Amino acid sequence: MTNTPQHHIAAGARLHTTTIESPVGELRIVASDTGVRAVLWPTDDASRVPLPPDIEESDSHPILGRATRELSEYFVGERQRFEVALDPEGTDFQQRAWIALRAIPYGDTVSYGEQAERMGDKNKARAVGAANGRNPVSIIVPCHRVVGSNGSLTGFAGGIEAKRWLLAHEQKVAGHTLL
Repeated sequence: MTNTPQHHIAAGARLHTTTIESPVGELRIVASDTGVRAVLWPTDDASRVPLPPDIEESDSHPILGRATRELSEYFVGERQRFEVALDPEGTDFQQRAWIALRAIPYGDTVSYGEQAERMGDKNKARAVGAANGRNPVSIIVPCHRVVGSNGSLTGFAGGIEAKRWLLAHEQKVAGHTLL
């Protein structure tokens, strides 16, 4: 396996973006013609999810429309699983970590160590944490469901309050409380 980023955009292909309001603040959705590339926060550090400067604003791109609809359904408690196509860029290890995130049930949490163990090596909790920190598709790829080994809320690109809100929202909709 390689640790180089996987680039999916063909030469000449463009990225498209739109911004939505949500209960956790403004979210910027970025998509290729293949799938959602990123869901970004206003406070995001540009180095966390590098994107080209020439992204086209669009309210009519079909993937952006679907992502917007699914996020809206999620925020009102009508959606627990996202179906929109994804196209995140990352190393092979990051891609595996992000797939593992999608396997965490709605309303549940796991520790970084548990996620690493599920990926086959319980000793890679720090590497998993770093990969989760680079997750470009916030909320849809639910890195907010990963907590410290003692249950504490740890780093999150949208901030700890957004993470707390997302977890509380999911637990309320799912009908149980973990926090």
